[in-house]
Amino acid sequence: MPRPLSQQTIAVVKATVPALEQHGPLITETMYRRLFRNADIAALFNQANQKKGTQRLALAQAVLAYAQNIENLSALGAAVERIAQKHIGYAILPVHYPFVAEALLGAMEEVLGDAATPDILQAWGEAYWFLADLLIEREAAIRTEIEAKPGGWTDWRRFVVAERQVEAEGIVSFILRPEDGGLVVPHRPGQYLTLRFDEAGLPGVKRNYSISSIPGDEGYRITVKREPNGEASCFLHDHAPVGTILEATPPAGDFHLAKDPQRPLILLSGGVGLTPVVSMLEVLAEQHRDVPVFYVHGTSSPAHHALDAQVRLAAARHGNVLVETFYESGGDDRANSGRITINWLRANTPLDDAEVYLCGPRPFLRHFVVGLKDVGIPADRIHYEFFGPADEHLAT
Repeated sequence: MPRPLSQQTIAVVKATVPALEQHGPLITETMYRRLFRNADIAALFNQANQKKGTQRLALAQAVLAYAQNIENLSALGAAVERIAQKHIGYAILPVHYPFVAEALLGAMEEVLGDAATPDILQAWGEAYWFLADLLIEREAAIRTEIEAKPGGWTDWRRFVVAERQVEAEGIVSFILRPEDGGLVVPHRPGQYLTLRFDEAGLPGVKRNYSISSIPGDEGYRITVKREPNGEASCFLHDHAPVGTILEATPPAGDFHLAKDPQRPLILLSGGVGLTPVVSMLEVLAEQHRDVPVFYVHGTSSPAHHALDAQVRLAAARHGNVLVETFYESGGDDRANSGRITINWLRANTPLDDAEVYLCGPRPFLRHFVVGLKDVGIPADRIHYEFFGPADEHLAT
């Protein structure tokens, strides 16, 4: 455990909150510009988020929140776990942290000018390394846990596309198995696989894809929607036949089914956001048949509804699952018309007593996370996957 910050350091960092409120985005933009002068460090990051600007804005919010909560660092627990899991996915190592420290402090000095006094830079250096040491410690524990399991590995491992399956219009599943023929570590239902596309001719491209299969030791299934202008998804759809080599780090992510669920479960998904939820449902059908499950999925039309047959087979195996589908258009009498609403959930599910797991497009995610909190569902009973840096403010 890192040594606690001194009261002087805490006071100095807290005093920088007004400056961070005013200049935070420029500081993080400058930090990334400095950081990416090193091509090896730049290659560690998802450049799609950099091009959109979402990563630097998310980091600015995170730095500000850190300063605002510097006296209550126990509130950082969930954020530390989420960041550590992401770092496992992107193969971030302790040797990379000094580069970020240098870039962050240099950016503060550049943007704030004379206001960045030696005392401020020293205090922020101590605050940075306090958080960095927490992350390094947690990441080491995660790696140790993964390596100790049969099929565990660290860093990047070569996988081959063993099978492809069209699931719906614009949605394809890929079965990935290790090229070396060895076992893989079973994922926790809900986790994602980080793929690197260097071997496929897309250097620097990395993406996280939720694992849609039941946990096992032979490989993983990802189910990918073609995104307009999506570099990775279009490659997978158009140029990744059986035999294609991709690289992956071990499954990661803090969004996963609890090991021993005690409450009724509501699984809520929108569009291709069903991928981690289907993995959860498969595990519930095998291991937790005593837990009532309500699976509610919404998508644009039957033509865009992936994995429906698998969902219904899992529900039948479980025996205590209510499956409801909403189509915005083109449905029939077996499905609901329109979109899922909070009022519908309150009327048709035990919402006030349930744990809720949800995943979907950004508007879907924001609508339900905010809406569930507004009707009194405690935050600790709402579990959801982040689709990108811009969504992380929902965790507060």
